[in-house]
Amino acid sequence: MDISYILNILGEERGNYFNAVAPPIIQTSNFAFNTVAEFRDATKDELHAHLYTRGNNPTTEIVRKKIAALEGTDDCLIFSSGAAAIAAAILHSVKSGDHVICVESPYSWTYYMLTQVFPLYGVTTTFVDGKSVENFENAIQPNTKLIFLESPNTFWLDLQDLAAICNMAKTKNIITAIDNSYCTPLYQQAHQLGVDLVIHTATKYLAGHSDVVSGVICANQEHINSIFKTEFMAFGAIPSPNDTWLLLRGMRTLPMRLEKSAGNAEKLINWLEQHPKVEKIIYPFHHSHPQFELAKKQMQRGSGLFAVLLKTQDKNKIEAFCNKLQRFLLAVSWGGYESLVFPACIKEGSDYPVNFVRFYAGLEEADVLIEDINQALSEI
Repeated sequence: MDISYILNILGEERGNYFNAVAPPIIQTSNFAFNTVAEFRDATKDELHAHLYTRGNNPTTEIVRKKIAALEGTDDCLIFSSGAAAIAAAILHSVKSGDHVICVESPYSWTYYMLTQVFPLYGVTTTFVDGKSVENFENAIQPNTKLIFLESPNTFWLDLQDLAAICNMAKTKNIITAIDNSYCTPLYQQAHQLGVDLVIHTATKYLAGHSDVVSGVICANQEHINSIFKTEFMAFGAIPSPNDTWLLLRGMRTLPMRLEKSAGNAEKLINWLEQHPKVEKIIYPFHHSHPQFELAKKQMQRGSGLFAVLLKTQDKNKIEAFCNKLQRFLLAVSWGGYESLVFPACIKEGSDYPVNFVRFYAGLEEADVLIEDINQALSEI
Protein backbone atom coordinates (compact mmCIF):
# COMPACT_ATOMS: atom_id res chain seq x y z
CA MET A 1 0.00 0.00 0.00
CA ASP A 2 1.23 3.48 -0.79
CA ILE A 3 1.35 6.14 1.91
CA SER A 4 -1.36 8.31 0.40
CA TYR A 5 -3.76 5.34 0.30
CA ILE A 6 -3.03 4.54 3.93
CA LEU A 7 -3.52 8.11 5.13
CA ASN A 8 -6.55 8.98 3.00
CA ILE A 9 -8.50 5.76 2.39
CA LEU A 10 -7.50 2.75 4.52
CA GLY A 11 -10.03 1.90 7.22
CA GLU A 12 -12.54 4.54 6.18
CA GLU A 13 -15.91 2.93 5.43
CA ARG A 14 -17.71 6.11 4.41
CA GLY A 15 -20.89 4.24 3.56
CA ASN A 16 -21.29 3.57 7.27
CA TYR A 17 -21.47 7.27 8.11
CA PHE A 18 -23.52 9.02 5.41
CA ASN A 19 -20.54 9.18 2.97
CA ALA A 20 -18.96 11.92 5.05
CA VAL A 21 -15.44 12.65 3.76
CA ALA A 22 -14.11 13.11 7.30
CA PRO A 23 -15.10 10.26 9.65
CA PRO A 24 -17.25 11.31 12.60
CA ILE A 25 -16.15 11.25 16.22
CA ILE A 26 -18.01 8.32 17.76
CA GLN A 27 -18.12 9.94 21.19
CA THR A 28 -19.70 7.13 23.14
CA SER A 29 -18.65 4.95 26.03
CA ASN A 30 -21.07 2.13 25.27
CA PHE A 31 -22.58 0.18 22.36
CA ALA A 32 -25.97 -1.59 22.25
CA PHE A 33 -27.00 -4.81 20.49
CA ASN A 34 -30.16 -6.04 18.83
CA THR A 35 -29.95 -9.61 20.11
CA VAL A 36 -28.35 -11.58 22.91
CA ALA A 37 -26.41 -13.57 20.30
CA GLU A 38 -24.82 -10.39 18.89
CA PHE A 39 -24.04 -9.25 22.43
CA ARG A 40 -22.44 -12.59 23.24
CA ASP A 41 -20.27 -12.56 20.10
CA ALA A 42 -18.98 -9.07 20.89
CA THR A 43 -17.83 -10.14 24.35
CA LYS A 44 -15.67 -12.84 22.78
CA ASP A 45 -13.44 -10.43 20.84
CA GLU A 46 -13.38 -6.91 22.30
CA LEU A 47 -10.29 -6.01 20.27
CA HIS A 48 -12.30 -6.08 17.03
CA ALA A 49 -15.91 -5.75 18.21
CA HIS A 50 -17.60 -2.56 19.38
CA LEU A 51 -18.68 -3.39 22.92
CA TYR A 52 -17.22 -0.67 25.14
CA THR A 53 -14.89 2.19 24.18
CA ARG A 54 -12.29 1.13 26.73
CA GLY A 55 -11.61 -1.77 24.39
CA ASN A 56 -12.38 -0.59 20.87
CA ASN A 57 -14.01 2.49 19.39
CA PRO A 58 -14.79 2.99 15.66
CA THR A 59 -12.91 6.31 15.47
CA THR A 60 -9.87 4.84 17.19
CA GLU A 61 -10.04 1.71 15.04
CA ILE A 62 -9.51 3.73 11.86
CA VAL A 63 -6.31 5.21 13.26
CA ARG A 64 -5.10 1.82 14.47
CA LYS A 65 -5.35 0.42 10.95
CA LYS A 66 -3.47 3.35 9.43
CA ILE A 67 -0.56 3.37 11.90
CA ALA A 68 -0.16 -0.42 11.71
CA ALA A 69 -0.04 -0.20 7.91
CA LEU A 70 2.58 2.56 8.03
CA GLU A 71 4.75 0.43 10.32
CA GLY A 72 4.11 -2.77 8.36
CA THR A 73 2.71 -4.62 11.38
CA ASP A 74 -0.45 -6.69 11.81
CA ASP A 75 -2.08 -4.33 14.28
CA CYS A 76 -1.64 -1.40 16.60
CA LEU A 77 -2.94 -0.26 19.99
CA ILE A 78 -3.39 3.39 20.89
CA PHE A 79 -2.79 4.63 24.43
CA SER A 80 -3.42 7.87 26.29
CA SER A 81 0.28 8.79 26.23
CA GLY A 82 3.65 7.62 24.99
CA ALA A 83 4.62 6.75 28.57
CA ALA A 84 1.56 4.49 28.87
CA ALA A 85 2.56 2.69 25.68
CA ILE A 86 6.13 2.22 26.92
CA ALA A 87 4.92 0.90 30.29
CA ALA A 88 2.57 -1.57 28.59
CA ALA A 89 5.33 -2.82 26.28
CA ILE A 90 7.66 -3.46 29.20
CA LEU A 91 4.95 -5.08 31.34
CA HIS A 92 4.07 -7.34 28.43
CA SER A 93 7.67 -8.52 28.10
CA VAL A 94 8.79 -9.19 31.68
CA LYS A 95 7.73 -10.69 34.98
CA SER A 96 9.22 -10.57 38.46
CA GLY A 97 12.82 -11.75 38.43
CA ASP A 98 13.43 -10.85 34.80
CA HIS A 99 16.13 -8.61 33.34
CA VAL A 100 15.98 -5.80 30.78
CA ILE A 101 18.77 -4.33 28.66
CA CYS A 102 18.17 -0.69 27.70
CA VAL A 103 20.18 1.89 25.81
CA GLU A 104 21.83 4.65 27.78
CA SER A 105 20.04 8.00 28.04
CA PRO A 106 16.57 6.91 26.92
CA TYR A 107 13.44 9.06 27.22
CA SER A 108 13.29 10.31 30.81
CA TRP A 109 10.13 8.40 31.75
CA THR A 110 11.49 5.19 30.25
CA TYR A 111 14.52 5.64 32.50
CA TYR A 112 12.31 6.39 35.50
CA MET A 113 10.19 3.29 34.96
CA LEU A 114 13.20 1.02 34.62
CA THR A 115 15.10 2.47 37.58
CA GLN A 116 12.32 3.41 40.01
CA VAL A 117 9.14 1.48 39.23
CA PHE A 118 10.00 -1.94 37.85
CA PRO A 119 12.67 -2.68 40.49
CA LEU A 120 9.82 -2.60 43.03
CA TYR A 121 8.54 -5.76 41.35
CA GLY A 122 11.85 -7.55 40.98
CA VAL A 123 12.75 -6.46 37.45
CA THR A 124 16.34 -5.28 36.94
CA THR A 125 17.86 -3.29 34.09
CA THR A 126 21.34 -2.90 32.62
CA PHE A 127 21.94 0.27 30.61
CA VAL A 128 24.46 -0.04 27.79
CA ASP A 129 26.14 2.13 25.19
CA GLY A 130 23.94 1.18 22.26
CA LYS A 131 26.47 2.09 19.60
CA SER A 132 28.01 -1.38 19.88
CA VAL A 133 26.09 -4.62 19.29
CA GLU A 134 28.63 -6.39 21.48
CA ASN A 135 27.57 -4.28 24.46
CA PHE A 136 24.09 -5.77 24.25
CA GLU A 137 25.44 -9.28 23.83
CA ASN A 138 27.78 -8.90 26.79
CA ALA A 139 24.95 -7.62 29.00
CA ILE A 140 22.69 -10.61 28.41
CA GLN A 141 21.89 -12.63 31.51
CA PRO A 142 20.03 -15.96 31.75
CA ASN A 143 16.90 -14.03 32.78
CA THR A 144 17.09 -11.30 30.10
CA LYS A 145 13.69 -11.01 28.44
CA LEU A 146 13.66 -7.58 26.79
CA ILE A 147 16.02 -5.29 24.89
CA PHE A 148 14.69 -1.72 24.80
CA LEU A 149 16.00 0.51 22.02
CA GLU A 150 15.64 4.18 21.10
CA SER A 151 17.21 4.98 17.78
CA PRO A 152 18.00 7.78 17.49
CA ASN A 153 17.57 8.85 21.09
CA THR A 154 16.34 12.37 21.54
CA PHE A 155 19.33 14.20 23.05
CA TRP A 156 22.68 12.86 21.84
CA LEU A 157 20.88 11.32 18.83
CA ASP A 158 22.80 8.05 19.17
CA LEU A 159 21.75 5.14 16.95
CA GLN A 160 21.70 1.38 17.36
CA ASP A 161 22.21 -1.15 14.58
CA LEU A 162 18.64 -2.42 14.67
CA ALA A 163 18.96 -5.34 12.28
CA ALA A 164 22.07 -6.72 13.98
CA ILE A 165 20.67 -6.36 17.50
CA CYS A 166 17.33 -7.92 16.57
CA ASN A 167 18.98 -10.85 14.79
CA MET A 168 21.07 -11.51 17.88
CA ALA A 169 18.06 -11.16 20.21
CA LYS A 170 15.97 -13.61 18.19
CA THR A 171 18.61 -16.34 18.57
CA LYS A 172 18.19 -15.98 22.33
CA ASN A 173 14.38 -15.57 22.42
CA ILE A 174 14.62 -12.01 23.72
CA ILE A 175 11.86 -9.55 22.80
CA THR A 176 12.99 -6.26 21.25
CA ALA A 177 11.17 -2.95 21.58
CA ILE A 178 11.97 0.49 20.20
CA ASP A 179 10.82 4.03 20.76
CA ASN A 180 10.61 5.03 17.08
CA SER A 181 9.18 8.52 17.71
CA TYR A 182 12.11 10.44 16.21
CA CYS A 183 11.86 8.90 12.75
CA THR A 184 8.17 8.04 12.46
CA PRO A 185 7.27 5.07 10.24
CA LEU A 186 8.03 7.23 7.20
CA TYR A 187 11.76 7.58 7.94
CA GLN A 188 12.48 4.27 9.68
CA GLN A 189 10.64 0.96 9.34
CA ALA A 190 11.81 -0.61 12.58
CA HIS A 191 9.58 -3.67 12.33
CA GLN A 192 11.02 -4.49 8.91
CA LEU A 193 14.45 -4.39 10.54
CA GLY A 194 13.31 -7.02 13.05
CA VAL A 195 11.96 -5.10 16.06
CA ASP A 196 9.06 -6.88 17.78
CA LEU A 197 7.34 -3.95 19.51
CA VAL A 198 7.45 -0.54 17.80
CA ILE A 199 6.40 2.33 20.06
CA HIS A 200 5.61 5.93 19.19
CA THR A 201 4.79 8.95 21.25
CA ALA A 202 2.00 9.95 18.90
CA THR A 203 1.88 13.32 20.65
CA LYS A 204 4.80 14.27 18.43
CA TYR A 205 4.95 13.88 14.66
CA LEU A 206 1.98 11.55 14.19
CA ALA A 207 -0.49 14.05 15.67
CA GLY A 208 1.75 17.01 14.93
CA HIS A 209 -0.33 19.93 16.18
CA SER A 210 0.62 20.09 19.88
CA ASP A 211 -2.97 19.48 20.95
CA VAL A 212 -3.03 15.72 21.60
CA VAL A 213 -1.21 13.43 24.05
CA SER A 214 -1.11 9.84 22.81
CA GLY A 215 1.08 6.78 22.33
CA VAL A 216 1.02 3.62 20.21
CA ILE A 217 2.41 0.09 20.10
CA CYS A 218 2.67 -1.65 16.72
CA ALA A 219 3.39 -5.39 16.56
CA ASN A 220 2.30 -8.72 15.14
CA GLN A 221 -1.15 -9.98 16.08
CA GLU A 222 0.09 -12.36 18.76
CA HIS A 223 1.79 -9.57 20.71
CA ILE A 224 -1.13 -7.17 20.20
CA ASN A 225 -3.69 -9.75 21.37
CA SER A 226 -1.67 -10.42 24.52
CA ILE A 227 -1.13 -6.73 25.34
CA PHE A 228 -4.80 -5.96 24.68
CA LYS A 229 -6.08 -8.67 27.02
CA THR A 230 -3.76 -7.70 29.87
CA GLU A 231 -1.93 -4.36 30.03
CA PHE A 232 -4.33 -2.45 27.76
CA MET A 233 -7.66 -3.58 29.19
CA ALA A 234 -6.54 -3.97 32.81
CA PHE A 235 -5.01 -0.51 33.19
CA GLY A 236 -7.37 1.35 30.86
CA ALA A 237 -4.89 3.98 29.65
CA ILE A 238 -6.95 4.74 26.56
CA PRO A 239 -7.35 7.93 24.54
CA SER A 240 -10.74 9.54 24.04
CA PRO A 241 -12.42 9.23 20.61
CA ASN A 242 -11.98 12.99 20.28
CA ASP A 243 -8.21 12.62 20.73
CA THR A 244 -7.92 9.81 18.20
CA TRP A 245 -9.93 11.89 15.73
CA LEU A 246 -7.44 14.71 16.20
CA LEU A 247 -4.64 12.18 15.71
CA LEU A 248 -6.32 11.06 12.47
CA ARG A 249 -6.61 14.66 11.30
CA GLY A 250 -2.93 15.27 12.04
CA MET A 251 -1.80 12.17 10.17
CA ARG A 252 -3.37 13.41 6.93
CA THR A 253 -0.49 15.86 6.54
CA LEU A 254 2.29 13.77 8.12
CA PRO A 255 4.46 13.46 4.96
CA MET A 256 4.33 17.20 4.24
CA ARG A 257 4.95 18.22 7.84
CA LEU A 258 7.81 15.79 8.27
CA GLU A 259 9.44 16.91 5.02
CA LYS A 260 9.15 20.59 6.01
CA SER A 261 10.49 19.98 9.52
CA ALA A 262 13.43 17.87 8.32
CA GLY A 263 14.17 20.32 5.51
CA ASN A 264 14.21 23.22 7.95
CA ALA A 265 16.56 21.32 10.25
CA GLU A 266 18.95 20.70 7.37
CA LYS A 267 18.94 24.38 6.39
CA LEU A 268 19.55 25.47 9.98
CA ILE A 269 22.38 22.97 10.37
CA ASN A 270 24.03 24.05 7.11
CA TRP A 271 24.03 27.61 8.42
CA LEU A 272 25.04 26.79 11.99
CA GLU A 273 28.04 24.66 11.02
CA GLN A 274 29.62 27.76 9.46
CA HIS A 275 29.03 29.96 12.51
CA PRO A 276 32.11 30.72 14.65
CA LYS A 277 30.12 30.47 17.90
CA VAL A 278 29.02 26.87 17.25
CA GLU A 279 31.39 24.18 18.48
CA LYS A 280 29.60 21.03 17.29
CA ILE A 281 26.51 19.86 15.40
CA ILE A 282 24.71 16.74 16.65
CA TYR A 283 22.48 15.23 13.95
CA PRO A 284 22.38 11.68 12.52
CA PHE A 285 22.55 12.86 8.91
CA HIS A 286 25.36 15.33 9.49
CA HIS A 287 28.70 14.16 8.09
CA SER A 288 30.36 14.64 11.50
CA HIS A 289 28.03 12.21 13.27
CA PRO A 290 30.03 9.08 14.19
CA GLN A 291 27.15 6.86 13.01
CA PHE A 292 26.44 8.73 9.78
CA GLU A 293 26.83 5.58 7.66
CA LEU A 294 24.47 3.60 9.90
CA ALA A 295 21.93 6.43 9.70
CA LYS A 296 22.00 6.25 5.91
CA LYS A 297 21.66 2.46 6.08
CA GLN A 298 18.58 2.17 8.28
CA MET A 299 16.90 5.59 8.13
CA GLN A 300 15.41 7.33 5.13
CA ARG A 301 16.18 10.79 6.50
CA GLY A 302 16.72 12.73 9.72
CA SER A 303 13.81 14.61 11.27
CA GLY A 304 13.57 18.13 12.68
CA LEU A 305 15.32 17.47 16.00
CA PHE A 306 19.02 18.27 16.40
CA ALA A 307 21.41 19.67 18.99
CA VAL A 308 24.46 21.91 19.11
CA LEU A 309 27.29 22.63 21.50
CA LEU A 310 27.89 26.37 21.66
CA LYS A 311 31.37 27.83 22.17
CA THR A 312 30.98 28.85 25.79
CA GLN A 313 30.97 27.22 29.20
CA ASP A 314 29.15 30.18 30.74
CA LYS A 315 25.67 29.10 31.85
CA ASN A 316 24.49 32.71 32.01
CA LYS A 317 25.39 33.24 28.36
CA ILE A 318 23.53 30.08 27.34
CA GLU A 319 20.47 31.28 29.22
CA ALA A 320 20.75 34.75 27.68
CA PHE A 321 20.95 33.19 24.21
CA CYS A 322 17.82 31.09 24.78
CA ASN A 323 15.94 33.99 26.36
CA LYS A 324 16.68 36.19 23.36
CA LEU A 325 15.20 33.74 20.85
CA GLN A 326 11.86 35.00 19.60
CA ARG A 327 10.72 32.32 17.15
CA PHE A 328 11.76 29.27 19.23
CA LEU A 329 9.57 28.48 22.22
CA LEU A 330 11.27 27.34 25.42
CA ALA A 331 9.47 24.06 25.95
CA VAL A 332 9.76 20.29 26.23
CA SER A 333 8.63 17.84 23.54
CA TRP A 334 8.89 18.33 19.77
CA GLY A 335 7.20 17.13 16.59
CA GLY A 336 4.55 19.83 16.41
CA TYR A 337 4.16 22.81 14.11
CA GLU A 338 6.15 25.16 16.36
CA SER A 339 9.93 25.46 16.68
CA LEU A 340 11.37 24.76 20.12
CA VAL A 341 14.57 25.09 22.10
CA PHE A 342 15.63 23.04 25.14
CA PRO A 343 18.90 23.97 26.88
CA ALA A 344 20.43 21.24 29.04
CA CYS A 345 21.28 23.85 31.68
CA ILE A 346 17.64 24.00 32.83
CA LYS A 347 18.29 20.79 34.78
CA GLU A 348 20.47 21.19 37.83
CA GLY A 349 23.12 18.49 38.02
CA SER A 350 22.51 17.40 34.42
CA ASP A 351 24.94 14.94 32.85
CA TYR A 352 24.84 17.02 29.67
CA PRO A 353 27.39 19.77 29.02
CA VAL A 354 26.27 23.24 30.01
CA ASN A 355 26.63 24.38 26.38
CA PHE A 356 24.33 21.64 25.04
CA VAL A 357 21.23 23.12 23.37
CA ARG A 358 18.59 21.04 21.61
CA PHE A 359 16.56 22.55 18.78
CA TYR A 360 13.40 21.41 17.09
CA ALA A 361 12.72 22.92 13.68
CA GLY A 362 9.00 23.40 13.17
CA LEU A 363 7.08 24.55 10.14
CA GLU A 364 8.09 28.21 10.01
CA GLU A 365 10.19 29.54 7.16
CA ALA A 366 13.83 28.53 7.57
CA ASP A 367 15.15 32.03 6.84
CA VAL A 368 13.12 33.43 9.72
CA LEU A 369 14.48 30.80 12.10
CA ILE A 370 18.06 31.41 10.96
CA GLU A 371 17.68 35.14 11.47
CA ASP A 372 16.33 34.53 14.97
CA ILE A 373 19.23 32.27 15.96
CA ASN A 374 21.70 34.73 14.48
CA GLN A 375 20.45 37.66 16.55
CA ALA A 376 20.38 35.53 19.72
CA LEU A 377 23.98 34.34 19.20
CA SER A 378 25.09 37.90 19.94
CA GLU A 379 24.71 36.87 23.59
CA ILE A 380 27.47 34.25 23.28
